[in-house]
Amino acid sequence: MTYTDDAKGLQEDLVRLRRDLHRIPEIGLDLPRTQERVLAALDGLPLEISTGRELNSVVAVLRGGGTGDGSQAGGAARPAVLLRGDMDALPVVERTGRDFVADGPNMHACGHDLHTAMLVGAAQLLSAHRDRLAGDVVFMFQPGEEGQDGAGRMIREGVLDAAGPRVVGAYGLHVMSNRFRRGTFVSRPGTFMAGADEIAVTVRGAGAHGSLPHTGKDPIPVACEMVVALQSLVTRKFDIFDPVVITVGAFHAGTASNIIPDDATFHVTMRSFSRQSREKLLPVVEDLLNGLAAAYGCGVDITYKEQYPPTVNHAPEVDFLEEVARDLYGEERFTRIPNPIPGAEDFSRVLEEVPGTYAFLGACPTDDVEHAPSNHSPLADFDDSVLGDGAALLAELADRRLTRG
Repeated sequence: MTYTDDAKGLQEDLVRLRRDLHRIPEIGLDLPRTQERVLAALDGLPLEISTGRELNSVVAVLRGGGTGDGSQAGGAARPAVLLRGDMDALPVVERTGRDFVADGPNMHACGHDLHTAMLVGAAQLLSAHRDRLAGDVVFMFQPGEEGQDGAGRMIREGVLDAAGPRVVGAYGLHVMSNRFRRGTFVSRPGTFMAGADEIAVTVRGAGAHGSLPHTGKDPIPVACEMVVALQSLVTRKFDIFDPVVITVGAFHAGTASNIIPDDATFHVTMRSFSRQSREKLLPVVEDLLNGLAAAYGCGVDITYKEQYPPTVNHAPEVDFLEEVARDLYGEERFTRIPNPIPGAEDFSRVLEEVPGTYAFLGACPTDDVEHAPSNHSPLADFDDSVLGDGAALLAELADRRLTRG
């Protein structure tokens, strides 16, 4: 029997688990019900399980063949690999109409319920074949991917060293509700996803009557000019072959048409695809905003929120992923994309520390992948048929990587 054969026998259980998780979406770092459901699903497996101190994470370690205590005969350290699944949902009200729809203000609109179910499946598959494993496997069940840096927190709590020695490889999958054909694994070497950071900007002027703007300092046109200037900045300060994306997603000012307010605020997401551009981005943005504010005699406050660095896949690990995916499922089931995806992901933290790769798995329930609702949409829907294949791929990656040492 192979992992793919075994996964077929698990498919119904994984679908049931995924739908149970879908009904109880939790956001952020505190996922008590999700954590409880994961622990129940892992119960009875030969795993060393610990939970997080700062967050409701679960770390499970499977000891492969050998002495079972993290060493081999002669005292040589055993290699370990890491498999990751994120567990948190989004503050989105679901409108899919499915019979297992989430009830309330939150929704698994990014497919993390599938990630969790696939990782449980991989733990079950590998546990059934633990005697043949040439090392140990760390299963990383992570909260807080959606902006709370759960991966960084778990790294600080020691997930990369949970088996003893630091893991030699790390792998993760992310389902996509559109863009890619169902069952297709997608990746690329180098930068795979963007880095993301945020700034909040407050332009400080002086309020006045709307009919007498010269008696105050109107912050609204200054803030508007800043928004427009930011779009020009990205084309004049950055290499077009190493682009950045700046989007103003929120703008707030004033209370009435005839009142000039004291201040205007806006919020910006900044995306970059290299460490160099990311390091350059904030200083040039700050220079621009400070200069424009000074030109109009206003003040400006800029609050920076670091999010995630670019997700950079290690080229040899992408080759390895491609080899495994094509061996298991055929040539047509793996695709290398030519360009990075501008979304961001905190698995980037893991890949900054250890070799590994991240990949997408097409889970669109229709064949019209171009027009299907995207991840994060209240209409985002995912096909459960990919669960067994995702679990089997993760298990095979771990098994073969341990064999390589």
